[in-house]
Amino acid sequence: MAVLLRLSVLSRAQGGRALFLRAPVVRPALVSAFLQDQPMPGWCGMQHIHLSPSRYSDSKAASLHWTGERVVSVLLLGLIPAAYLNPCSAIDYSLAATLTLHSHWGLGQVVTDYVHGAATQKAAKAGILALSALTFAGLCYFNYHDVGICKAVAMLWKL
Repeated sequence: MAVLLRLSVLSRAQGGRALFLRAPVVRPALVSAFLQDQPMPGWCGMQHIHLSPSRYSDSKAASLHWTGERVVSVLLLGLIPAAYLNPCSAIDYSLAATLTLHSHWGLGQVVTDYVHGAATQKAAKAGILALSALTFAGLCYFNYHDVGICKAVAMLWKL
C-alpha cells in the first residue's frame, strides 16, 4: 500500500498518469533524482536512502575485489561436490580457506551496509577479521588433528 501511495505522490509531482492506465507513472529522471537523495519538486518530506560508501568506486581494487568474490564463489561450487566424491586433506584445507574467505567478505558487506559511524565500523571490521582468523585457524586445527571437514560432514549425514 505504501508503494502505491509513494507512486501516486511521485506521479502527481511530475504530472504522470495513473498506475492503472498502463502509462509510465515515474519518469527516469525522477527515479534517478529520488535514488541520489536530491530534493524533488512537490515532495513535502526529506527522503534519505543509505548507500554504501563509494570512495573506492573508481579504483581498480574494487573491480579486482568483485572478481575475487566471484572466483571464490565458483571455487566453492566446485569444491563441494569434489569434497563429497573424493574427500582428502587438500580439499579439506581448500574448503577451510574458501569458506572462511567467503564468509569474511560477506560479513564485511553486512558491516558496510548496516553499521554506521566510522569508529563503530572499524571496530566491527576488526572483530570480523579476528573472527575470520580464529575460524580459519580452528578449521585448519580440525583438519590436522581430527577427521577433517569432508569426513565430518559425511559422519553428520550418517546420523
